[in-house]
Amino acid sequence: MPKEVIFDIETQNTFADVNNDFKKLKISCVSIYQYETDTYQSFEEHELKNLWPILEKAERVIGFNSGHFDLPVMNNYYLGDLLKFSHLDLMDSVKDNLGFRLKLKDIAEATLDNVTKIADGLQAIRWWREGKIDEIKKYCEQDVRVTKELYDFGRKNKQLFYKSLTGEVLPFRVNFDMPKVAQGSGKSINLTLPF
Repeated sequence: MPKEVIFDIETQNTFADVNNDFKKLKISCVSIYQYETDTYQSFEEHELKNLWPILEKAERVIGFNSGHFDLPVMNNYYLGDLLKFSHLDLMDSVKDNLGFRLKLKDIAEATLDNVTKIADGLQAIRWWREGKIDEIKKYCEQDVRVTKELYDFGRKNKQLFYKSLTGEVLPFRVNFDMPKVAQGSGKSINLTLPF
């Protein structure tokens, strides 16, 4: 089983709260799924030190819109550069194949049976302000589950689905295979720390 990790983050604040400055976004929760152990796990902001060794040992990290949002925000906390890790952003793959972006919820509803998002990022921020961290973890883990199911489906079938503006469900090709360079490289740790 590959040492791939699927992940998602939720934040304590929005871009509007921080004048569109990534450096000021604060993490409330990071949830992951590890193929190696077949487990889900969530980390609060003060627990991120326990997450880094898992990501450092991953052969590839996988997310949705993760290259444009999750990893840059997580880099605020990490001493190295998470953007240099072997990484698959499912949204980038969708955009590369369709020419436009789609929401995770829309792809999931068109592709999967009975697997969808249960809230949105703004609701997670409201939960943060209300002190409902367990609700945030449950939501974040569900987003990881949806991302995992889409990744598994796309890897197996080489396609996902979406609904057109007219409501027609249409397939589109994807290739989620691990790059040959990363496969069997023997690399057991992502070395990006500044020393």
